[in-house]
Amino acid sequence: MMFELKLLEPFLEQQGFVMLDGALATELERRGADLNHPLWSANMLIEAPEMIRQISQDYLKAGADIIVTGTYQASFEGFEKAGISRARASNLMQLSVDLTVRAREAFWSSDENHLGRLRPLVAASIGPYGAFLADGGEYHGNYGLDKKALIEFHRPRMTELAHSDADLFAFETIPSKLEAEALIELLAEFPQRKAWLSFSCKDEEHVCHGEPFADCAALVATSNQIIAVGINCTSPQYLIPLLDSAQDINKPLIVYPNSGEVWVADENRWSGAACEVQDATAWYDAGARVIGGCCRTTPDDIARMRAELFVHLE
Repeated sequence: MMFELKLLEPFLEQQGFVMLDGALATELERRGADLNHPLWSANMLIEAPEMIRQISQDYLKAGADIIVTGTYQASFEGFEKAGISRARASNLMQLSVDLTVRAREAFWSSDENHLGRLRPLVAASIGPYGAFLADGGEYHGNYGLDKKALIEFHRPRMTELAHSDADLFAFETIPSKLEAEALIELLAEFPQRKAWLSFSCKDEEHVCHGEPFADCAALVATSNQIIAVGINCTSPQYLIPLLDSAQDINKPLIVYPNSGEVWVADENRWSGAACEVQDATAWYDAGARVIGGCCRTTPDDIARMRAELFVHLE
């Protein structure tokens, strides 16, 4: 595979893969945070910002090459609904990046962490419109909005995060081709910025809204600002067929699935059983080069996957 993607190249050349971090929100819950709030993990920017920083640092110690900010569910509209002013919302978004950058700098300031490692990257999370709805909309994408409306929704937050110290954007859990089109069109307004874009998928062929994943991925790959395309917050059982369908794409493929459980939005709970194995080596063999975890994964999962990949590539 030939990639022209400067941010990822050093990692791919040195170790053959890029290790992402794992879940933030469910890791916050595992550590005792109450996320029963429309802002979900973004509310912890107010209630417990140091917990976010500590989780980022723990993922770095576990081996993450990229850590993601707590802005997935942060939007000006969402903060406004929660009674938070625009100026305060702006400060909270910048705080999220600052917390993640501080975790990276603290990790990197220790000489022992330099051994065999490259300086990790910070990705500013930009979740879908459905995250703002706080009703599980990222798992269907039936918003009733056109592309122009989606661009108008995403522009203020992307503008804010473009003026932060994040190294790139992470467009995550995107459920539809239409929302992907909106994000790519908007990204062109920030020509110095790069991003990855990952879709939420409902089965072995389709993104959550119903379009073929292969078609969506091919569209995203046409943008020279996109450095990786793939799948997140999707059951691990679907990953290999989805990856197989995207082999013609000349971008690194990214996968960071959830545990295999299903989010039941109207009951505010997870349902079903977790997959027994999160097989990063099988995903690598199927073409994935940027690999991590989403909901219900932990620093221990990231450490295990990183170790398994190194053994696999020896």
